[in-house]
Amino acid sequence: MVKSAEILAVGGAHIDRRGQVSGLYVPAASNPGTMREDVGGGVFNALRSTVLRGVSASLLSMRGGDAAGDTVSRAIAKAGIADLSAVFLDRTTPSYTALIDREGELIVGFADMALYDLAFPKQIRRSKVREAILAADAILCDANLPSAALERLVSLAAGKPVFAIAISPAKIVRLKPVLSNLAVVFMNQREALALAGLDGAASQRGIVDGLKRAGLTSAVVTAGSGPVLGFDRDGMFAIMPPAPRKVVDVTGAGDALAGATVAALLRGMPLRAALREGVAAATLAIESADAVPDFTAAAFMEALALVPDVQEVA
Repeated sequence: MVKSAEILAVGGAHIDRRGQVSGLYVPAASNPGTMREDVGGGVFNALRSTVLRGVSASLLSMRGGDAAGDTVSRAIAKAGIADLSAVFLDRTTPSYTALIDREGELIVGFADMALYDLAFPKQIRRSKVREAILAADAILCDANLPSAALERLVSLAAGKPVFAIAISPAKIVRLKPVLSNLAVVFMNQREALALAGLDGAASQRGIVDGLKRAGLTSAVVTAGSGPVLGFDRDGMFAIMPPAPRKVVDVTGAGDALAGATVAALLRGMPLRAALREGVAAATLAIESADAVPDFTAAAFMEALALVPDVQEVA
């Protein structure tokens, strides 16, 4: 696509709380564990990986005029991302709380993000946003935006590549009006099934066919420790993620994968090669307590060397 790319991300940048159960998880009971708080959000997590892979980035999100909002602002600056976000002094900064078991797998997530639904549709219409889109080489968004805001964003992008992150099975359907205009959509298997209108028994081929019927021309579907599935106009393929040396927390691994993959695409790599870089970033995220670890170039290349070659799927 382009070299020395400038990417504009539009979507979630909020407080992430992750509580991990110390022992065996017992439903409907008090479970001992630990709680930690960080700044996360779909596009923010992804964008940190993108920046670490050498792409210049700016971010438009929404936050409140509270202490949590100040924390988000500092995290964006620390990541080397230009902050174009709107601040609403009378509102609470959005947050996401994830409860995970002792193996690092998600038990349940809770999203308190009413500000996104309220503010994004109006903010997308500001001249400041139009100027930022004009200056960018590509757009990265997530389904924290309501459909009306996504439609406006894609319209303003005017042919520039727009990448999207699904966020959840409930929110991915917000992408439906713009699916045919998206370069690549990143999702997990549950989100793919929701978008394609399929049940859990669907095969890989069935999932891809369903996503194509929905209007997608290219997508990446993760499945935990299972194969990462991709497709584009050249066909369908899969990458088996390497076994991590340790599993600390799977939260944010999909975002890290999306960010590193997008960075590689913007350096001109085809999706198959770019996705190997995404898998490497996801592996580093799983092995770290941070949703997107501050990996060095050497650590990244070491992780990339462990990622298997792409396998074409008939």
